[in-house]
Amino acid sequence: MSEMKKLTELFSAGKMNRREFMQRAAAAGIMSVVPFAMSSKPAKAAGPNKGGRLRMGLTNASTADSFDPATACCASWEICITFQTRNCMVEIDNKGRPIPELAESWETNESATRWVFKLRKGVEFHNGKTMDAKDVVYSINHHRAEESKSPAKPLLTSVKSIQADGKYSVIFEMHDGYALLPALLSDYHLQIVPDEYSTWMDGLGTGGYRLVEFEPGVRSMTKRNPNYWKTGRAHFDEIECIGIHDTNTRINALKAGEVDIIDQPELRTVHLLGKTKGLQVMRVTGLRHYTIPMLTDVKPYDDNNVRLALKNAIDREELLKTILNGYGSIGNDHPIAPIMRYHASGIPTRSYDPDKAAHYLKKAGLSGHTFKLHAADAAFAGAVDTAILIRESAAKAGIDVQVVREPDDGYWTNVWRKKPWCFCYWSGRVTEDMMFSTAYAADGSWNDTHWQNERFNTLLKAARKELDDAKRREIYVEMQQVVRDDGGTIVPLFADHVMAATDRLRFEEPLAGHVELDGGRGTEKWWFAS
Repeated sequence: MSEMKKLTELFSAGKMNRREFMQRAAAAGIMSVVPFAMSSKPAKAAGPNKGGRLRMGLTNASTADSFDPATACCASWEICITFQTRNCMVEIDNKGRPIPELAESWETNESATRWVFKLRKGVEFHNGKTMDAKDVVYSINHHRAEESKSPAKPLLTSVKSIQADGKYSVIFEMHDGYALLPALLSDYHLQIVPDEYSTWMDGLGTGGYRLVEFEPGVRSMTKRNPNYWKTGRAHFDEIECIGIHDTNTRINALKAGEVDIIDQPELRTVHLLGKTKGLQVMRVTGLRHYTIPMLTDVKPYDDNNVRLALKNAIDREELLKTILNGYGSIGNDHPIAPIMRYHASGIPTRSYDPDKAAHYLKKAGLSGHTFKLHAADAAFAGAVDTAILIRESAAKAGIDVQVVREPDDGYWTNVWRKKPWCFCYWSGRVTEDMMFSTAYAADGSWNDTHWQNERFNTLLKAARKELDDAKRREIYVEMQQVVRDDGGTIVPLFADHVMAATDRLRFEEPLAGHVELDGGRGTEKWWFAS
């Protein structure tokens, strides 16, 4: 028996946790840098078969959900539904690499200031219109418009112009060199729609499924597109997505056979699902991380001493053990995951230090101050329990934390980016630039701490045009240090993607880890066993 097979069997049997698996695999020299994925009951590729209705019980549904890519949120529910009906220019495969999707190929000049993308011919939208370069130009410029408030707008600041060169070629001119444009064009906001399209909620696209019904925050129904241009994709006849916020309700729905797959099961008991007849558990190490953002332009969080006090007052080891049950790793107050290309492994991981926390609080002159921490499990499963554990660990540093429990419904519109200190989660982004530009840049649409650091923003721009890989690494390492030491958010944990499903569900291995639900593309990649 190979060492990897032996370790895998021990892990699947629950005789070894993730950390032990990683350590022993690394020691044996068999650890990969691509996302780590395991199933408690490995599903062998014996298909794929066509047919059936996939029923999904998912969290993070909201009445504010939208099919307009410029207003869509980052929730896995919304990503899953929109990717059923639409495609991007570029796709990220299950090894984290950008591969052609609606773009057939691309090339750039030596300075990466001019990119030419060749489009696939014969691709049809659901209404029968053939996709061409005008559709691509319109779709990307929808986010670049002056009045646009799209979260993708800051990601496109390096783009000087986009123009069609004939029917099946698109030219991007950049202000400065930008070596990561193909990966950027995989962002789920940048889905391609027809030229001059504006009836967003009908879900029109080139995707493997057509939208039949959509009730924001409640339910969606799609049916397979018989003219889908991708071979070997879109295997189900229908896909039904049901919004189920409560974790126990999702689990019970799966056990009762009312749904075929759920996301974010209860981690303390998920191993029992893996031992249940007819069920399987899928687990992937990816980019997902939990954050606790503070509004840095609101007192007292405008004082970095306060931010450092709270960062040191959190027992991350306890959170990993209690909240994630070992299904993840400890965060270091920046968003770059250990599996990412430019992760700064040399920066010491911040540990629980009540004395240091008390020191910074005293330095801020806030001894005896009460901090309100707003929490709801809509942010992530276990967010409320996390807040309670933070209250207890902070108390040992003399820091008074009051937990304010918020309703799950409306959390993303009423609490996140509204309350001075609350919870959030991020699926992550496939490049460091995309993650930093979205959530940490001064002009980032989802800069949920309102953080502005001149050095950080200077480095961000420098990294985009730096074509020397070693120099770009140095820049990103410094940026992670700046965010860790001055940023307005606490990043205590990186969470594995965990799903539970019927064992009839089949999938390609490894599962993609850059976004939940197999890179957000599981609905077109999975199938049912015969």
